[in-house]
Amino acid sequence: MQLVIFDLDNTLLAGDSDYQWGQYLIEIGLLNGDEHTAKNEQFYADYKMGALDIYAFLEFQLKPLSQHPRKKLDEWHQQYMVEKVLPMITDKARALVEEHRSKGDLLLIITATNSFVTRPIAKEFGIDYLIGTTPEEINGEFTGRVSGTPSYQEGKITRLNEWLASRGQTVADFDATWFYSDSHNDLPLMKLVDKPVAVNPDPILASYAAAHGWPQIDLR
Repeated sequence: MQLVIFDLDNTLLAGDSDYQWGQYLIEIGLLNGDEHTAKNEQFYADYKMGALDIYAFLEFQLKPLSQHPRKKLDEWHQQYMVEKVLPMITDKARALVEEHRSKGDLLLIITATNSFVTRPIAKEFGIDYLIGTTPEEINGEFTGRVSGTPSYQEGKITRLNEWLASRGQTVADFDATWFYSDSHNDLPLMKLVDKPVAVNPDPILASYAAAHGWPQIDLR
């Protein structure tokens, strides 16, 4: 069996699920648009440079989850899926997932975006297994803090190994391992797998992939 891992934002999605969640909350009047957008753009600039302070970003990202009841968050998320997420899913992305599914591969999404935002998106792709950054919950409500290791940069390897260990497996147990990603921030995990694939890559990843003979594909 092959293990096939997908990054989510700007890989399987033609856009960023966390950014669009923020935009949705702005549109329904729950966030200040100018303030949120300015902070988000600075975090994104840091991300593109590989200099993101993941804990500062998560404090920003998870704070809105702590300010509203879980029931309301779930209701808003259903509408967010319709308005923001479905338009970001391309036929090419769905076809790639189905190609691997038809071969009996084990499919996994691993993303730095929190699992509240991303789990329903994984479900939309028919992918049962998701490793996202885990928002802390107490009595079913979000605290605004992170639980465990964020699945970002080397943290993706940590979280992957923890997930595999919970299944009694290691990376070496698979006939082949794949990882599809758009971002140079994912180079640690891309270097770990047998078959790294750059998807609509950022300039740094595109250059690295070309230098190392990695395939580059377009899912747009």
